[in-house]
Amino acid sequence: VLLGLIDLCLENTTASGAPPDSLTTPQLAEKVIEIYWPQATVFAAGRSARVLKQNAGRPDSQARIVSDIQRFRDRHIGDPTVPLAQARRKASKAFQRLVRSVEWKLIEMPLPRLQIIGGQEDPFLYTIGWDQSIQRSEVRGYEKGEASFDNRILLRPNVGEYLVQLNGLLRPLIHRQWAAMVAQLNRLEEARLERFLFGAERVPTQAVRPGLREIQNDRCFYCDGRLPDAAGRRAEVDHFVPWARHPNNAIENLVVSHERCNGYKRDFLAAAQHVAAWRRRLEPGSAIALQLVQLAEDKAWERGQDRSLSVARAIYLHLPDGYKLWVRGRDFDDLDREAVTDALA
Repeated sequence: VLLGLIDLCLENTTASGAPPDSLTTPQLAEKVIEIYWPQATVFAAGRSARVLKQNAGRPDSQARIVSDIQRFRDRHIGDPTVPLAQARRKASKAFQRLVRSVEWKLIEMPLPRLQIIGGQEDPFLYTIGWDQSIQRSEVRGYEKGEASFDNRILLRPNVGEYLVQLNGLLRPLIHRQWAAMVAQLNRLEEARLERFLFGAERVPTQAVRPGLREIQNDRCFYCDGRLPDAAGRRAEVDHFVPWARHPNNAIENLVVSHERCNGYKRDFLAAAQHVAAWRRRLEPGSAIALQLVQLAEDKAWERGQDRSLSVARAIYLHLPDGYKLWVRGRDFDDLDREAVTDALA
């Protein structure tokens, strides 16, 4: 839930980088499904291969949300490697039923219980219009679209701002603790688990690499050099806003670069000139923006221009003065706040 709240604050900032004051339970349900989607697939460990247990109950029990995702995928998708964006389009009605099921589980369990400390409620993150005594019958009409229910998650003052600012610290801590919990429940070593649960490689990008190369005239996004298939200069797909900062596989967040440039950039944030170049390619109606849309359609790939820009604004516009941004190779520049702000306007 905390990871979902962080992601939604990043994805729903205003043009000035201000995070939202409130979120809704359907938004959070979709985000929780997105987080769990790759985790509800088989993990191979030694001679066994299974969906990892994420419930501390009976030895044969599983977390309800993981079970719901497995059931949806088995009944409507089949192939466990299909990305969520494709599954959502392929079985849209069934996916909405999945969202409703997960939404109820969030309403019932974690949301009214997350802020109970020492037996007392301390709403330091958000306030909601229900408590632990809520019954399914109270939201049945709402689930069918026949009645109202206050589904808002009202963030406390400045909480959205803090979640955005602390994203770079909280995300790896949450990932590490989550992997440790799953390792303990399944009696596994932690080393491979974190990459399995949260790694970018879970959605292969080879399908869109040729199209991105063509859109970029076979040139590296960062150094503008040609992209020959030579050692150290092979074309690689890079997440412009790094996956470690926010998991976003939307076509708008993907660029092609030299293997070497990508290796130098790693999880660093790119400098102002790169931000400006990235922003220009997303200009509505531009040739590249239209080509990206077409590529996403051709490959049934995820799209998210507004979300990608919102995340970039949330991260870049909250950086402290003097923050180092990657330029090329081992070169870094201090944050040029005015240039970055203008680029993301």
